[in-house]
Amino acid sequence: MLIRNPKQAFAKFSAIATLTLVPFFCVEAATFTFTAIPDADESQLRTRFDKVANYLEQQLGVEVSYVPVKSYSAAVTAFRNNQVQLAWFGGLSGVQARKLVKDSQAIAQGYEDQFFKSYIIAHQSTGLKPSTDFPDISGTTFTFGSKGSTSGRLMPQYFIEQQLHSSPKDIFKRVGFSGDHSRTIAQVQAGVYQVGAVNYKVWEKELAEGKIDTSKVDVIWESPTYPDYQWTIRADVDHKYGEGFTQKVKETLLSMDDADLLSSFPRSSFVAATNDDYQPVEDVAKQIGLID
Repeated sequence: MLIRNPKQAFAKFSAIATLTLVPFFCVEAATFTFTAIPDADESQLRTRFDKVANYLEQQLGVEVSYVPVKSYSAAVTAFRNNQVQLAWFGGLSGVQARKLVKDSQAIAQGYEDQFFKSYIIAHQSTGLKPSTDFPDISGTTFTFGSKGSTSGRLMPQYFIEQQLHSSPKDIFKRVGFSGDHSRTIAQVQAGVYQVGAVNYKVWEKELAEGKIDTSKVDVIWESPTYPDYQWTIRADVDHKYGEGFTQKVKETLLSMDDADLLSSFPRSSFVAATNDDYQPVEDVAKQIGLID
């Protein structure tokens, strides 16, 4: 049909031109994805880390998405397969991930992660009391957290073997793996296990929230300190998202100062980290046979 109105003709031409140009000029950058080890109650994780994703998106200028995982090993697998490019790992899972993805880097850690610690907790029925000396927990039932947890398995097992001179399977009547620190606390509090190993940060958070009944369960021993959680980023992100992207992510994490965001971890701040900071964790993992 012939268009006689010049304005109508121009409008139609503009619409056609716009539709033609969209595929060439509106290509979206790839979504930058991250995950976090499921170290506490799974139902809380998405609420916590969706807030972090929004912060990263605003600061980095790319779409950012948090990808939940079911286990520590799943977090490492997602990183290896490039399903996520950044991860909030524990000390051990970070070491495992960086060994699988060459040249990946630990770029930031919580201030507290420079001197992290584990608690040994016990049900009141054991009669065990807080002590600076390692307690005699032989013959009890014992639960670790996740099999891949630094604070809930690796370091507690190391300290137990150092102090009691045998492996957990020979020391305890029964050994379990709860899956995360919240479950460890709940299981020992309920008497499902008599003794357990837990991340001190999760214990203190749940204690402050009124979730722990210290007439039923309490801390009986506090470990020496060791390096733990960190942000690890894949080596290929600069190629995918632009030169200098790794440094931009690092600076964004180090400048995070919103108390609500930091409570998601929970940490007071983030400080710079390197792969070398986690050599002690790798050495212990090799010593007790968790990595080659």
